[in-house]
Amino acid sequence: MSEAAHQDYQGSKIGMWLFLFTEFMLFGGLFILYAGSRALNPEAFHEASRELSVPLGVANTVILLTSSLFVAAAITAIQKGNKKLSVLLTGLTASCGALFLVNKGVEWGLKFHHGIYPNGPALAARPQGEALFFGLYFIMTGLHGLHVLAGTVLLTIMAVLLARERVRQDDYVLLENSGLYWHLVDVIWIFLLPLFYLAA
Repeated sequence: MSEAAHQDYQGSKIGMWLFLFTEFMLFGGLFILYAGSRALNPEAFHEASRELSVPLGVANTVILLTSSLFVAAAITAIQKGNKKLSVLLTGLTASCGALFLVNKGVEWGLKFHHGIYPNGPALAARPQGEALFFGLYFIMTGLHGLHVLAGTVLLTIMAVLLARERVRQDDYVLLENSGLYWHLVDVIWIFLLPLFYLAA
């Protein structure tokens, strides 16, 4: 790798870490809001959490952890010059993202079917604490879902760039940064799981 390319590589990495820092700040603020709300409404949060599907939450956790393994292996594969394997693993990572979104869509659909959504009739009839729990649930998991969607699209693009050798053994910083973003998505979900699904 030339000196100029090396400098660009370092600049790209630093830029990505700065971006990830802003994402941590965003979700960190929401986590603080959740903690304060739960401290004021412990029983309501406990009761509301019992209505979320723990199996679906755990399944999505397994999916994201598996996808993080795939993207890490994809980066290792391109570092070793194995383009085909890297394309396959990056595609599998994107597929896991799509599967996560399908599961989340099913979960949200069930809640909407029962009138549990912001300003929904079933939610409006509940105690204020439970309505607050579900409000935070839709905001935080929805925002996380948008990040999963963005990551899925990004990794799909990476698979195409790998196949076209726009990302290759001597220039894979785009894939590496995409992997960092995907790990961020994974880590945020690891915090969301106990806050919402295991709160009861």
